[in-house]
Amino acid sequence: MNKIESPTQKITVLLTDLVLITLSYFIALLLRRPDLEVRNWDASLAVLPWILVVSLFFLAAYEMYSFHRKTIWDIYSNIFIVTTFIMFFTMAASFMFRAFALPRSVILLAYLLSIVLLISFKLILVNTSRKSNEGTVLFVTREATDELKYLYPSLNNMSVKTISPDSPFDDVAEALSSADCLMIGPDCPEETKSKLIFYSMKNDKLVYVVPSLYDLLVSKSVITSLDDTMIVGVKPFGLTFDQLLVKRVFDITLSLIMLIVLSPLFLLAAIAIKIEEPKGTIFYKQERAGRHNRPFMIYKFRSMVMNAEALTGPTLAEQNDNRITKAGRFLRATRIDELPQLINVLAGHMSIIGPRPEREFFIQQFTKSNKSYQYRNTVKPGITGYAQIMGKYTTDVENKLRFDLYYIRNYSFWMDLVILLRTINVVLDKTKAEGGATKPAKETKTIQM
Repeated sequence: MNKIESPTQKITVLLTDLVLITLSYFIALLLRRPDLEVRNWDASLAVLPWILVVSLFFLAAYEMYSFHRKTIWDIYSNIFIVTTFIMFFTMAASFMFRAFALPRSVILLAYLLSIVLLISFKLILVNTSRKSNEGTVLFVTREATDELKYLYPSLNNMSVKTISPDSPFDDVAEALSSADCLMIGPDCPEETKSKLIFYSMKNDKLVYVVPSLYDLLVSKSVITSLDDTMIVGVKPFGLTFDQLLVKRVFDITLSLIMLIVLSPLFLLAAIAIKIEEPKGTIFYKQERAGRHNRPFMIYKFRSMVMNAEALTGPTLAEQNDNRITKAGRFLRATRIDELPQLINVLAGHMSIIGPRPEREFFIQQFTKSNKSYQYRNTVKPGITGYAQIMGKYTTDVENKLRFDLYYIRNYSFWMDLVILLRTINVVLDKTKAEGGATKPAKETKTIQM
């Protein structure tokens, strides 16, 4: 867990990345100089501003300016994905516009150089960041340290001290005096949380807070006044008409393009399913709850044996579920089994981005233990979502709900683009696709509303 970078640090890293990408193209041109003509240099100068604009977009989308919550694998995969997108854009521009014609050898050489330069730069930053982040984290929670490190694997490589929020405040303050930063868990009472935050700010300590679901519901509030009294207006939960319209146009356009482009993948998936179970169906359909709990039939490539729930009844899939076929395990790990849901998106039942659709049976169960779950269905369910890129396959229901509610409250078209692009990382990262935990999730806390 790295410290949150300041805006100045982020801008500096972003500008350095842009300089290194530009440098990689100039080095590639210099290395290929004997074989190039004057028009190639002119083309390079003409296309460079466009390369920088596209680079800036992808660098920002993948948060290349920050190491917060990122592993070395995240950094490497982000560099590979971003530089690959830039390379494809440069090739496309060079192909479509003669004024931008660049030799493919220059583009490929610049691609390799940019990977090397960016990785070298990030490694230097990571090593520097690690040295500056060495210290102790004080976690205010009722959980034991071992349980805490299981729930939050990122803490395993850190010096962590825990103290109960029920302890006298003076004891907590004394423990904080020897710590470098404070983490406040979700089981910390509001009064204690307020005291800790004020105390930490006064003593220049960095504070992280695990938000309650109530915190997420009232976020993005409007500050106004009643006469001379400040009041907070809590906006209705959901998307505005304008946001719904933009989202629908985006869904129709992208689902049509993806259905056409990915049609060969549909064929290969169907063949793999039929080879393993010749008499089984290719597609699996099941009733799910859509926006405002309206039922619809969801389509997926079948990844389990036929009639998988005939004996068990409605059961959530587990990490090592023996009902999953060999082909199905691959389809699930790569998320290919979800692709037929593009048909649901085109039909208007789903969106490309949104909370994952659930069955009414499970929604009723989850809502009984946590009333906030009902707010999840104020938007259309999605093929991928914020909970999928931020969590893991085995992330428990309450933490997924936190991410889903945050997404709905903070929705923007830019946020959808970022989630879509970062879904590529989820597919490539085995730990996110399969999950790292096999232990049952904790019972969720009830919030009555």
